[in-house]
Amino acid sequence: MHSYTADDDRIARTVVEYCLQRLSNEVPLDRPLTPQDLEQLAGGSVRPEGIGRDEALRLWAEVLGPACLSVDHKRYLSFIPNAPTKAACYFDMLVAASNVYSGSWLEGSGAVYAENQALRWIADLVGLPAEAGGTFVQGGTIGNLSALVAAREAALERRGRRPERWAVCVTEETHSSVKHALQVVMDVEVISVPGDERGRMTGTALREVAAGLPEHVRDGVFAVVATAGTTNLGVVDDLAGVGAVAREFGWWFHVDGAYGGAALAAPSARHLFTGIEHADSFIVDPHKWLFAPFDACALLYREPRLGRAAHTQHAGYLDPVTVDGEWNPSDFAVQLTRRARGLPFWFSLAVYGTDAYVAAVEQTLTVARQGRELIDAAEHLRLLVEPDLSVLIFERVGWTGDDYARWSARLLDEQEAFVTPTRHGNRVCTRFAIVNPLTTCDDLAMIIDSMR
Repeated sequence: MHSYTADDDRIARTVVEYCLQRLSNEVPLDRPLTPQDLEQLAGGSVRPEGIGRDEALRLWAEVLGPACLSVDHKRYLSFIPNAPTKAACYFDMLVAASNVYSGSWLEGSGAVYAENQALRWIADLVGLPAEAGGTFVQGGTIGNLSALVAAREAALERRGRRPERWAVCVTEETHSSVKHALQVVMDVEVISVPGDERGRMTGTALREVAAGLPEHVRDGVFAVVATAGTTNLGVVDDLAGVGAVAREFGWWFHVDGAYGGAALAAPSARHLFTGIEHADSFIVDPHKWLFAPFDACALLYREPRLGRAAHTQHAGYLDPVTVDGEWNPSDFAVQLTRRARGLPFWFSLAVYGTDAYVAAVEQTLTVARQGRELIDAAEHLRLLVEPDLSVLIFERVGWTGDDYARWSARLLDEQEAFVTPTRHGNRVCTRFAIVNPLTTCDDLAMIIDSMR
């Protein structure tokens, strides 16, 4: 089974051919199937004798693949889409086929070096010092968790004692995974800071909350999480003000830029991020708005030694890879074994150049601004939040939640677009999340017209 055969070569060629077809710009949105449908159409595929190459590939190409939505479709505007470059996708195939391990410098120095070049570009966008560094992890959930674990360990080292209970300041718009990580994984108290009229955390509000905390609660605060581009609304917190308060109280300043941090590459949006250069840690997901395939989150530390102190694992069998002066990605996050998930992003940057990335991000911002003008001009629509980046949240005047659900289902059923309802406060509404440079103003206009 493990020796390479001519049949393996045929499998490889067939799979690559299928992948190249799917990488064309004109792919269907596709649609999900019910568990019952999938059981009927594809049940029993794993069996002692196997089903063979041709049948397995047929099942994927005809049944299982089309039951997965094409998140890189230009009118997939729900959640935060994914729009990888062709070069990144091609290289992801190479990474998988090469089975590159990049948890340690010893085993993957070339991959780690390349990933670190991509991390350096991001660190420069943020304005972090030359010694800043980190690793690529699975996604924002693991990136945020790893950064906050490092923050807590740094606070413990500095204080020399544990408080009555650790605590972290967030807002209502802080991503749900951050709150989950704090409460369920780290058993940390979550302190909610009221957002302003657009849901932004401000330095003023943070200082007021801190001043009103009981002494034993304030004593346990070790970090504040600011968001550079909230998922639902796409707004950027008052990074300068929040960072100043964090420094005043000696708290770790973490910035979650999973979605919006990519806009640091766009000169037209750079002013929104003033103060981010003071972050103690930062994440951005290249698989969101930096045109990389799933799954890759860039995690950066201002002082990597603090990340290493929190996450380096020690065991006799790990002694050969624990060498001073070598960069082990597994030392900087909640991970040990890891694929070289940053390499497709590095390859795309190397192939196209960073200027192309600047242009692509600016293109999506331009389309978002055009979309906002369409919403403003449509009598049947109302913009709900002034946008910062490429998320537009709005309502169809007079619609109920059921109206949105029927409209969304019809668009997908007709393979026109994928746009889902969301909520802003107690109000059911919808939103466009524009991260694909292939999305045009005409695409948005078509969807808006469908709501009349």
